[in-house]
Amino acid sequence: MKNPLTLGFSPCPNDTFMFYPLVHGLVDTGGYSFNERLEDVETLNRLAVKGVLDVTKVSYAALGHFREQYALLRAGSALGRGCGPLLVAKEPLDPAALQGKTIAIPGRYTTAHLLMRLYAPGLTTFLEMPFHEIMDAVMTGRADAGVIIHESRFTYHGFGLHQLVDLGEWWENETGLPIPLGGIVAKRSLGAGAIRAIEQALADGVEYARNNPAAATQYIREHAQEMNEQVCAAHIGLYVNDFSQQLGAEGEQAIAELLRRAEAAGLVPASEAPLFI
Repeated sequence: MKNPLTLGFSPCPNDTFMFYPLVHGLVDTGGYSFNERLEDVETLNRLAVKGVLDVTKVSYAALGHFREQYALLRAGSALGRGCGPLLVAKEPLDPAALQGKTIAIPGRYTTAHLLMRLYAPGLTTFLEMPFHEIMDAVMTGRADAGVIIHESRFTYHGFGLHQLVDLGEWWENETGLPIPLGGIVAKRSLGAGAIRAIEQALADGVEYARNNPAAATQYIREHAQEMNEQVCAAHIGLYVNDFSQQLGAEGEQAIAELLRRAEAAGLVPASEAPLFI
């Protein structure tokens, strides 16, 4: 085996589902092995800003900050339709009423934050916190509204919260494109050959996982201990799809459009670096 690579992804079911075959040697990895590091996506974003990991899941919004150091892989994405972040509050408010109010977000570099900024440029007061604390912050009044992601979109009703905006739906109506939430990047310094081998291994791993959905059950449960099986299955069903296996032309177009709009709004630095190797 070649030198092991550091691999970062989140403990969310869609990531553990997709990466299980790769980290457990169930597909050809091109001779590479992987030392996994499971972290909240905003932690992964910040590690990528510092160039810590060789290969990692990141928010597409974060990618705008380190395109010169990392190349995007065409496999492993969370990208699709009907899966975007939701803006929620205790009362069914008009979003315009949030001017000057505090909005809880799951991190500065998250796509959820970027979408919120693109949707409502006038909202500027944000409170960063781990994604799983946002609903409680809204319920207890620490925040006037919150942008929720991951499994929270399946459970917010049970907390008595109201959806104000589906930011993914807004994006789809604005652009006609699926919403790019997060993807997998690899350090450009690894070289084109290594990056292509990792990309192929990941694509094969996603295919294996989709064809053998029960294989990763125990691994998923170990990292999603507070999530019931129904929510876990819904989570995987929503965020793992054909785009996860191969971005394709439409997926690539969606990512390019998100970054173009972010650049135009001054929310990420301009870059001439190509997204892919």
